[in-house]
Order: sequence, then C-alpha cells, then structure tokens
Amino acid sequence: MLRKLSILFLLFISAIGSAQINDGQLNTLDNRYVDEYGDTAKIYTDEVEIELSDKTYNRDYKIIDFELDTTFVDTTLSMKKYYNFNVERKDAFELMSFHNPGQSYNSLAYTFDNNSTYPKIGARAQHYNYYEVEDIKYYSVPTPTTELMWSTVLEQGHLLDAMFTFNMSKQFNASLSFKSIRSLGKYRHALSDHGSARITMSYHTKNKRYFIRGHLVAQDINNEQNGGLTDESVGYFEAADPNFKDRARLETNFTDAQNSIRGNRYYFDHFYVLWDKKDSLKSIPSDLKIGHQFNFERKHYEYEQDNANIIFGPAFKSDIYDDAKYSKLYNEAYISLNSPITLGEVRFKVNNYLYNYSYNSIVITEDGVIDSKLEGNSFAVGGEWHTKFKKFNLDVDASQVVSGNLTGYAYSAMASFKTDSTFIASGRVFSNSRAPNFNFLLNQSDYKRYNWQNDFKNEEVTGIDVVFDSDKWIFAAAHLTNIDNFTYFDLDDNTGQTAPKQASASVNYFKVKLSKEIRFGKFALDNQFIYQKVTNGEDVLRVPDFITRNTFYYANHIFKGKPLYLEAGVTFSYFSKYLMNSYNPLISEFYLQNDREYGGFPLLDFFVNFKVKTMRVFFKLEHFNSGFSENNYYSAPTYPYRDFVIRFGLVWNFFI
Repeated sequence: MLRKLSILFLLFISAIGSAQINDGQLNTLDNRYVDEYGDTAKIYTDEVEIELSDKTYNRDYKIIDFELDTTFVDTTLSMKKYYNFNVERKDAFELMSFHNPGQSYNSLAYTFDNNSTYPKIGARAQHYNYYEVEDIKYYSVPTPTTELMWSTVLEQGHLLDAMFTFNMSKQFNASLSFKSIRSLGKYRHALSDHGSARITMSYHTKNKRYFIRGHLVAQDINNEQNGGLTDESVGYFEAADPNFKDRARLETNFTDAQNSIRGNRYYFDHFYVLWDKKDSLKSIPSDLKIGHQFNFERKHYEYEQDNANIIFGPAFKSDIYDDAKYSKLYNEAYISLNSPITLGEVRFKVNNYLYNYSYNSIVITEDGVIDSKLEGNSFAVGGEWHTKFKKFNLDVDASQVVSGNLTGYAYSAMASFKTDSTFIASGRVFSNSRAPNFNFLLNQSDYKRYNWQNDFKNEEVTGIDVVFDSDKWIFAAAHLTNIDNFTYFDLDDNTGQTAPKQASASVNYFKVKLSKEIRFGKFALDNQFIYQKVTNGEDVLRVPDFITRNTFYYANHIFKGKPLYLEAGVTFSYFSKYLMNSYNPLISEFYLQNDREYGGFPLLDFFVNFKVKTMRVFFKLEHFNSGFSENNYYSAPTYPYRDFVIRFGLVWNFFI
C-alpha cells in the first residue's frame, strides 16, 4: 500500500507541477553567497554567475547533503556512476554482496569513524538499504527536475528509484522520492521486497534570516530467509553437478522464514540569524544564529517463521514471531558565532536523546529474568570550531554525555590542505565511546537460546586517518584504529548458538586504500586496492589481507556530432582467503566461524555503458567467468554468490 500511494502521489505532483521557475539569481546576503540552508560559514568563490534569462545551467541544479556540502545534478557518465549502479546506489568495493540484490552484504573491510555517542537498534545486516538521516539529500532547483533509475534484477521483479524535485517559490524547494525493489532470486526462498518513500523540503525567508529543512521517510525492507544451503546441497554446488544448474533445485535450510525492518522518521533542522554583518574592507563575514534539530524515529525489527527449526535450538512454541521495537526522540539546540574574533565558526550545542527499545513481555529462563525493555534518556553538551586560513581548514567537534542512563563521548579534529587543483591532503584524529547496539544488550526470541540481557562496557574507539587525494597522481588513505571492549557475535561454547560477546583485549586494525586511473588514449585502467591487517585481536575481527578491483575499459564519443558517449570494458574483482563471517538471519547479524576459509576467487564482469543526452544506460554480463571457474564463490558460508547473469538498466534526468 505504501508503494502504491507513493507512486500515485509522485505521478499526481508530476502532472500538476506548475512550479515557478526561478530567475536563476544566486542567493546573496550582503553580496556574499550562502547556500539554501544558510551555511554562511562556507564561501563559494568559484560559483558561476547566472544571467537572468530563460536558460539554466548544470550548476543551478543543486544537491545538498546532511553536512551542507553542495554538489550538482550530474548527467555525465563515468566509472563512479558505473560502480554506484546498484540497489544502494553506493560503491560496494569493500562489501561482498549476497546473490540476490536487496538481501545483504558481508563486510570485507571496516570503517570505525562513527562520531555518535548513542547506540542503535542493531540488526545491521538488514540496514544496508535503509535510509539514515545522513543519507537524505535536499535539492535547490530553478525548474522541476526528475531522476529515474531502473534496473533488471534476477527473476520476477525490478529495481526502481524515482525522484521528483520542484520549487513553489524562490524560497521553497521540495522533493518526492520512492525506491522499490522486488527480486525473486535464483535460490529457493530468497525474495527481496523493499519500499521506501522520502519527502524533503527546504525554506528560507526573503530576508534570509530564517532557514528550515526537513524530511519524512517511511521504509519497509523485507527479505525472505532460506538459511543457506544444506550440507548436501553445498556438496552438489561445489561439485558442479549438472543436475543442479537450476539453483532452485538445491535444498535450503528454511522455506518459511523472513525478516524485515520497518521504520518511520520525522526530521527537521532550522535556525534563525540573529545578527549578520560583513566588513566591506576586510571581506570578513560575521553572523550569530540559533538553531534546533529534531529527529523522531520508530523502527520494528521482525523475524517470522512458520515452523521452529532445530538449527536455532529448542523453541517456546512451534511458530516463531520475534518483534523488537525501537523509538528515539532526539532534540539538539545550538548557537553559532562566525566572526574574526573566533577565527571562523564556533558552535555550542546541547542535546537530549530519549530512547525505548522493547519487547512485548518479560522472559523467564534458567539463567534468570530477561527484561522487556531498555529505556531512558541522556543529555550531552558539545562544541564545534570550523576555521579556514588561506588553503588550510581546521574542523574540531566534541560531544560529551553529562547525565542520564547512558555514558559516552565523541571527539574529533581534522586538518586539511587544498591546492587550487592538484591535490587535497587531510589528517584526522578521533576518539569515541558509546554503548554497544541494543541487540547486544537485550534480545528476546521464541527460540530459547536467543534470550539474553548483558551489562557490557562502552566500546571505545580511537583512530588516526590520513588522506591524500589527487586526480593527477593518486588517491591514498591510511587508517589506524584501536578498539577497546570490541563487541561482536560468536558461537556460544555451551549452546553452539550465536551469542554476543565482548573482547577483553584491545583490537588494532590497520587499513591502506589506494586508487589510481591510468589513461592511454581512449583506453583506461581504473584500479582500487586495499591492504589491511588486524595486528591485535585477529581472533575477533577477521578481514582478508587484500582486496582489489581493476577495470580496463574503452571510452569515446561515437558517431559524427558526438551524440553518444560509450564506455565498454571488463572489471576484475578479488579478495584473499580468510575466515569469512557467517550469517544468522534470526538476529540479522554476522558472527565468527572457524571451520573454513573463503575467498580467493576472481569475479569478472563485462560491461557496455553509454550516454545519450541526459540518459545513461548500463549493460553488464555479471560474473561471466562462473561457467569456467571452480564453484567456490560464496558471499557467506553456505550462501553462494550469484552465477552468470545479464543485467541492464538506466538513469535518466528530465529538466523542465
């Protein structure tokens, strides 16, 4: 129903969208550029002046992210667009996809730079296609604009992501978006069925004193779970038995299970400029503003199974229905001063986090009583400092929980240096402490061995990041991370079932990422490489030693007049063998296993992509080497990766 209503609403708005066309002027405040949300600390000196005419330009169509960084609607074709052409519309270089789009990913590398002081619900394997606050984009466009993304999947379905954005006046912009995927998959009982509707708005008064932006999001991410192949079917798969080329003939552990994440979020961020001044001689902006951020979100994580399965041990009843409810109310108030005295922008902030993570009843076990909920609230205070001196930037952010049911802190400082066009270099240090996700602390299930309540310590993460980014030379990034009280899932020694654990020793993780495209004429070789090592704690955090992706392709304009731009080539992906984590669909988490190493298999994709005006078409022969390679390709133990498949799709922008 959500999907049908959203599509009807989108079509309705498209039909009646007599949106006003802007005259194309830049927003100015005392002749100083500010973006649609009043980010007065950022001065865009390279902004293109737009003439007052019927013509508009690419840079007029702005996309603003959570951090107020502005990009533009980009209708070019590139390798980045090709890598992002998937369900999540993000590059999945550091992930190993399950066979059916929309299912989940196994992590091949990690990033531990989360700056939050508060925990989340958990069920991380179900969240890859879930829109968080940071994933929502806002728009500022002079004319109504549409983007349609469509792609084939495996069987009986498609992927569709549609966005329509418009302005009701020079001050008010809005967007409507809907993404849906349905894919049956090649193996039994592996259906992906997702829907997410997003509505955004942004507004500022004519005198540019008051600014507000916000969004509404409704999401329903549902996946059937087959529990992987049975031991017998694993043997048939690896032996390449011709009787089982039709993967639906292979038996799976479950045929009656599914899990889902359902969520609704209401968010807005607004502020008022109390005072604004510019020194005409020194060209130094000054302003004082007060603001408020509001975020209310509800989530349900559900697991359903018609008949209890012995794989998860004994159960309280024959039909399984687990339902974890989570709600949060987050409010933050802040005051921001930007002046020559502060050498940039200084912000003071205070926030309140009210949470409720609950089940329907308490559970009495042999080990004691499992409570029905975790609830409470916490207050935190903090500050930020953002300054710029010539080509240097310094950004400092600090938050500390001062009272309430939770404890934690988040500190970070980043310095960056940017030349005009040659390179950007940055260094960052950070330290973060927060409680583990709620499903580590409390879990209830109709399966007896999946009921626990833990009093774990805060995870404490400290790290250093160094990045050098140059289109001319190379992209290189090094990350060194230390984690105390690392929390993870492993098999319980007594029950043999998945259980949360906390490491007693520190975990040290080192990762280097390199990227470089080499061009020779109309040909290019695009390379990404990761080397990583867990120097301490390799028994609780497992990663392959290296990951590589190399794309050799041809790129050129075709035909006289250059109406068509073409990219065609082959992508080679590979990661070294390691003790890959297993997947538990009951709690939607990955856990450690010690039985077998996975990896060491190549993935070859052939692609032909082309662009005509504002339409980009993607055509791919995915994993075409599966027909002449060993059947050793897995996304997780007992979960084979997809076989050879032909997929195609497009991204098309419309401008009125």
